[in-house]
Amino acid sequence: MSRDLVLNAIRRGLRRGPLPEDQKAMLRGRLALHPRHPIPARSRLPHPEQVDLFVRNVEKEFGSVTRVPDLTAVPDAVADYLSAQNLPSRFVMAPHPDLQAVPWSERPMLEIRQGKAEATDAVSVTQAFAAIAETGTLMLPSAPARPTTLNLLADTAIVVLRASNLVGAYEEAWDKLRAEIGGMPRNVMLVTGPSRSADIEQTLELGAHGPRNLHVVLVEDAT
Repeated sequence: MSRDLVLNAIRRGLRRGPLPEDQKAMLRGRLALHPRHPIPARSRLPHPEQVDLFVRNVEKEFGSVTRVPDLTAVPDAVADYLSAQNLPSRFVMAPHPDLQAVPWSERPMLEIRQGKAEATDAVSVTQAFAAIAETGTLMLPSAPARPTTLNLLADTAIVVLRASNLVGAYEEAWDKLRAEIGGMPRNVMLVTGPSRSADIEQTLELGAHGPRNLHVVLVEDAT
């Protein structure tokens, strides 16, 4: 179904025709200005404290974090996590330059396939565009080098995050996205902990709509 068909169906449901030109101009102006809302004080911290806050919030939301000094330490961190969780040593990985620069050959027992995830993949490894300290949230925009399926299909998602890409508040993450990508990608996922739901009898169920496990490998490259 095309976008126009969808929008026309919504207009019919609302019993409304196309917007008048003055309302269109007002909305375009608002989108162009990106008006800012009050930013919580909890995120207005020196960057090292923002990193610590991010880690605490990830762990509070049932995720886990391993902090490493640089990209060369990523293979050991991934291999150690897989071993500790009794997970297979094979995974599907995003074809992102950051991940391709990791010296995976130092852990030859790791079996890596690059590309989109499939339903049979137990573990995925992808790269975080940004992270938000105030809630422990990862920002994962879709791109050829960052397939969205990696965030949804595997039961265990491992995300490699540079500390230099971590910001305090949501507004700063959206600013970073607009500045570096130049527009909105087709999909932007905001991930806070593993997938979970308590819709059925108020019982928390992990892995309801995506990965059951979320592990962040935090590369401490920020100065």
